[in-house]
Amino acid sequence: MEPERRKLIGIVMMTLACGAATPASWAQKFITVASTTSTENSGLFKYLLPIFEKKTGISVRVIAQGTGQALDTGRRGDADVVFVHARAAEEKFIGEGHGVKRYPVMYNDFVLVGPRSDPAKVAGGKDIVEALKKVKGASAPFVSRGDKSGTHMAELRLWKMAGIDAAGADKGPWYRAVGQGMGASLNAASSMNGYILTDRGTWISFKNRGDLAIVVEGDQRLFNQYGVILVNPAKHPNVKKDMGEAFIDWLVSADGQKAIADYRIGNDQLFFPNANDKDA
Repeated sequence: MEPERRKLIGIVMMTLACGAATPASWAQKFITVASTTSTENSGLFKYLLPIFEKKTGISVRVIAQGTGQALDTGRRGDADVVFVHARAAEEKFIGEGHGVKRYPVMYNDFVLVGPRSDPAKVAGGKDIVEALKKVKGASAPFVSRGDKSGTHMAELRLWKMAGIDAAGADKGPWYRAVGQGMGASLNAASSMNGYILTDRGTWISFKNRGDLAIVVEGDQRLFNQYGVILVNPAKHPNVKKDMGEAFIDWLVSADGQKAIADYRIGNDQLFFPNANDKDA
C-alpha cells in the first residue's frame, strides 16, 4: 500500500475514533432532575437551565412529573436530584434514606381559579376553605389534578380542612379528577368552565384561559414552598453526586437565587427565592 494512502486511511480511522468517543464523553456531562410540572409549565426551567449550563458546562435533563411521581423516580434511583413542592413528602423521602438533605429554594402561592360567571359565588374572597365549601355546596364543576402531585396534595389538604372528603365519600359528578399535569388540568378546567387549584406561576404563563380568572387568593394556607434534594448516592450508586451537588449549590447561591428572582412574564415575578430561610 502506498505511504500516502496508508496515511490517509490512518487519518480517517483516527477521525472516526474521535467522533465515536466525543459523544460518550459529552453524554456523561449531564444530570437528571425529577421535578414538578409547574417548574416546567411555568417556563422557569427554560430560563434557568441555560444559565446554569453556561456557568458549569453541566446540562440538565428534566423529568417533569407530579411531586409524588418525581419522588418515586428518585426512590428508583432514576434521577440525580429531585426538585419538588410538598415538604411532608420530601421529609418522608429523606427519612426513608432516599435523599441526602432538603434545601429550600423558592416559593410562590396557589390560587383558586374559576369561571367568571362564578356559580359558587366565591370571587374576591380570601378564605380558601370557605370557598371550597361553597364550590361543593353549589355542585359546581371542580377539576382536580388527581396525580399525587404537590398541588394535588395541597388541594386534598384544603378539602380536609373544609371537612369534605372530595376524592372519597363526598365525591360526585361535580368533582373531576383528570390525572394530568398542571397545564393539561388547566386546559380541562377551561374547557368545562370549572374551578381548579393551581400554582400562580403556571397560571401566569397559561395561555388558554378561556372564561377563567383568579377567584380566591391571598390566604396564607395557599403558600407554596419548593425544595431540592440530592438523591442518596449511598443507596443509588449511579447518582452523579458531584454534578448533582453543583446544581443544588448553584440554585441556593446568590447567582442562582438572583436568576430565579429575575424570571418574569411581563411585569409578573413567578417565583420568590428564599434559600436563606432555613425554616422554609
